[in-house]
Parts: sequence; structure tokens; C-alpha cells
Amino acid sequence: MYSSEVRDIFFTNTIEKLKSIKLIEGIIQLGSGVTGYKDDHSDIDLMVCTAGVEDVEETKNQVYRSFSDITPYIIKEKRLRENVFLLIVFMENSLEFNVSIVQTDLLRVKSPLWKVVFDKTGMVTEKMNLESERFNQKPVKYPVQDDVVFEFFYSSLKLDKELKRNNLIYALKMLETMRDCTLQVQAMNENKKLHQFKAYETLNPSFIQRYLSTYPDQITAEKVEAAAIILKELFIETVEKSEIHMVDHELKQFLAMYPFSCKFAPK
Repeated sequence: MYSSEVRDIFFTNTIEKLKSIKLIEGIIQLGSGVTGYKDDHSDIDLMVCTAGVEDVEETKNQVYRSFSDITPYIIKEKRLRENVFLLIVFMENSLEFNVSIVQTDLLRVKSPLWKVVFDKTGMVTEKMNLESERFNQKPVKYPVQDDVVFEFFYSSLKLDKELKRNNLIYALKMLETMRDCTLQVQAMNENKKLHQFKAYETLNPSFIQRYLSTYPDQITAEKVEAAAIILKELFIETVEKSEIHMVDHELKQFLAMYPFSCKFAPK
């Protein structure tokens, strides 16, 4: 844990170090830090931009060296896709930096939570404003899993089969997939930011209470099945409130023959 003062010092010092790298065209802050960090456990998310695609890897290397100079606990490097890198940096006090390195032309806005903190030429701000306008014009701003309803019920079918085999570990994995589908639909219903969404405590308190009741208090086939029944009922109610997802007629017919008993309200 670290104080907000310590985080601010690290943030300011890091930005100053990165600004000295000649290949860096701009730096963007992302996430909750743009409007005020959530708490003393919040990390720092940055996006570092370079003009040419041929400069991305060298920029990543120089950013890596800059963080190495401030004695981090560990630096993990990841390649997200071609010419897009991510550095995850942990400081000794558990402060975490997530720094992506990308060409300016490939910048995309996936959330309203962004702020340009350094712009050498003005091109980064121009690109982000353009992408922000496109983002705001999208009727559905966050990726929606088109088959989330089928994925839920397919997982519940596999759960039922694995319970019959007494394969509790796989059944629990399917139960977790069903929970994830339920969270996706509920977050969309509440117009939450799905991109890297993890503020589950902000969901409707009634939903949270029912969702938490889907965790079995014992790991037995009977308890897992009982949890699945509760979760299916919650999922159906959640889908019926959705303007995007629905349970089609064929799936309803299939479920009428399914071991878990759930009733559907008209849609």
C-alpha cells in the first residue's frame, strides 16, 4: 500500500523521465487517475506514443531502461500485438505502473478516462480528440459478446454433465463462466464501462447480494447444482432487463427439457 502523496511523486518523476526520451511524441494518462484515483491501492496507467512504427521497439527499450533506473521490484514486458508493447512495473511498495507503447497513428479511445499529459507536437492530442469523437458516436461503446446468452447455457449444460461424472473441478470452472456472463450483461444494463471493468462493487446492491449467493458454501455436487440453479434464475432475470441480449425461442424450448427448472417472463 502507498499514500496518494507517494504515488503523485512517482507519477511526476516518471513523466519527467519519459519526456526526456527523444523518440516519445506524447504521453497519455488512462483510467481512474484522470479524474482522481479510487484509493491508495490504485495503479498508474500510461500510454506512450512514438511517431514511426519503426521506432516503437526502441522506444519500449528506452522506457524499460528509464524504469530500471528507479529500482523497481520487477518489470514484466508483454507484446500485445505487432508493434504494440506493454510494460508492467511493480515498485517495492507495491505501486504498479502499466505502460503501453504504441505508434501515434494506432491510438484508439476505449474509455472516456484519458488525459494527454505530454504532447511534443500536438499530434497526440489531435489524434486522441478524433478517436474520442468516434468513441462517443458509437451506439454501443464497449465490446459486446454476441453469444453471451448461448455461452451461459452451454456452460450450464457442460456443468450438468460434469456433475454427473463427479468432476467437481471442471463443474466449478463452468460455474465461473456462467458468473462471468451474468456480470457482463448486468454491467451493460447499468451502462458500466466494460473495457477492463473491475469496479464490481458499484453494481446494484441487490444484484451483488444475489450474485454472491451463487457461491456454494461447500464443494459437493448437490451444493454446486443448487448454486447453478440460483445463478441461472439470476441470469435470466438480468437478460430480460437487457436492451441488447435476449433468450431466443429455440433456446427456451431446449431449456424446457433441461434439468434445471427456470421460468421465463415474456420478452
